[in-house]
Amino acid sequence: MTTTDHRPARVAKAASVPGTATAPPRKRKRISMAEKKRRRAGWLMITPSVIHVGLWTLIPVIATFYLSFTDYGIFSAPKWIWFDNYVEMFNDPVFMQSIGNTIWYTFWTVPVSMAVAVVVAVLLNQGLKLQKFYRTAFFLPQVTATVAIAMVWLWIFNPQYGLLNAGLEAIGLPGQAWLVDPQWALPSVILVGAWQGIGIKMLIYIAALQNIDESLYEAASLDGASSVRQFFSITVPMLKPATFFVFIISIIGAFQVFDQIYVLTDGGPANATTMMTYEVYRSAFQEFRMGMASAQSVALFAFLLVVTLISRRATKEED
Repeated sequence: MTTTDHRPARVAKAASVPGTATAPPRKRKRISMAEKKRRRAGWLMITPSVIHVGLWTLIPVIATFYLSFTDYGIFSAPKWIWFDNYVEMFNDPVFMQSIGNTIWYTFWTVPVSMAVAVVVAVLLNQGLKLQKFYRTAFFLPQVTATVAIAMVWLWIFNPQYGLLNAGLEAIGLPGQAWLVDPQWALPSVILVGAWQGIGIKMLIYIAALQNIDESLYEAASLDGASSVRQFFSITVPMLKPATFFVFIISIIGAFQVFDQIYVLTDGGPANATTMMTYEVYRSAFQEFRMGMASAQSVALFAFLLVVTLISRRATKEED
């Protein structure tokens, strides 16, 4: 006996039942000639930027990761050595000290400069007299060459005729060898970094303050809230997006500090102010070990990536 498969008939019968929904065939959206021209124009406009990013950012990044696994000394071809650079790097006491110095520098410069910048921004957002002058004065160090600023601070920190020691002696306190003594060298560099970073942070906070609705402060005043209470209950929470942005760029800037270290201390005394970026410079342009410098650069990138991700996650959890 032969059996007949009735499944196609059943499928056809089910498809013919009234009320059964069938998906209409998807039609491809036709793009007009005007839309095509706009898209071509858009691609044409961004092509120079894409080429620039590819040549000067993407290719160097890929080359850095590749060279970090090689023994490359500029004058010889790269030799693949796998993870030897990383093993040597993390066994190098000077590089490990540079990591500690960089973290310590970041730990102090970022929160101090951010706190001062918030207070200054709030004060300069009150419609004071000479407000534009004060804003310019605070922002001026940001647009001044770091080398020029470092030269001024070299004079301020000079142990013999510097302004800082002269001020201390005027009030009866002993002067210090600020940039020569390992105990004071890093705090001195931290002071310069925190001072120089106030300007750009202040400008960002002023822009954020001007977007806060004034009615919030008016309602708080009617409820009897003091200025300090309004600052912590209204201003600080409303500045969270700006604070996160300032925090990230401040950490990146602190981890990449180089100019003032090079001019003020040259990494000394006794490597007390050696930073990760300075170690990259020393490996690349003093020892001509480009493979080691690339590995150190990758380590610096990893530090920045981890800190950024942790900060982003913490911000999301608070939100």
